[in-house]
Amino acid sequence: MSTATDRPLAFLGGTFDPVHLGHLRVAWEAAEFLGADVHLMPANVPPHRAQPIASAAQRVAILRAALQGQERLILDERELRRDGPSYTVDTLVALRKEIGATRPVVLLVGADAFSGLPSWHRWRELFDLAHIGVLTRAGHEIIESAELIGQIGTRRTDSPAELRQSANGAVIEIRVSALEISATQIRHELAAGREPRYLVPAGVLADESLLRPYRTPAGDSRSVS
Repeated sequence: MSTATDRPLAFLGGTFDPVHLGHLRVAWEAAEFLGADVHLMPANVPPHRAQPIASAAQRVAILRAALQGQERLILDERELRRDGPSYTVDTLVALRKEIGATRPVVLLVGADAFSGLPSWHRWRELFDLAHIGVLTRAGHEIIESAELIGQIGTRRTDSPAELRQSANGAVIEIRVSALEISATQIRHELAAGREPRYLVPAGVLADESLLRPYRTPAGDSRSVS
């Protein structure tokens, strides 16, 4: 039986502006597939997208409400405590100083984000710090550039058990449910005065103050997250 210190520790980053059932479902499926706890890690200053509408404190409050009643998905505020752009490589470097070099770590990214990995800050170093789990859905396949193929050609595995045998360096594809929900859609509904029921967890809707930052037309202008 695996223990908390030898099973993979997985991270799913994002703006979570706001978190929705699509985020939570893919995180849950990744947790079950990998046999891991998954940390949901809101970005402070996302380097690849517009700044969030809600503040860090507001997004954290929404996530806390969303994660009630279970222990597999965990709120992780480490990027919110760091100033400047929320570069993933900096987060993983700091994490390794905290937990050491031997525990398997899995960075979870969507297929689109993985296709754009060569545009990330110091992206090649990511493989020295973590495994990468690519969340793929039907209709959202990975587009691999020559540069990306050159890095991942020998790293592929389809076995979660193999990830437990090393701390970092592998790439594994994780098929997840194709829930076509976006934060943009939810912001639009709220800005229009509609309730996004069945798009966000019931615990979020239970406190009407949580989604108040999005109940203005400003919520219409941001990109999908």
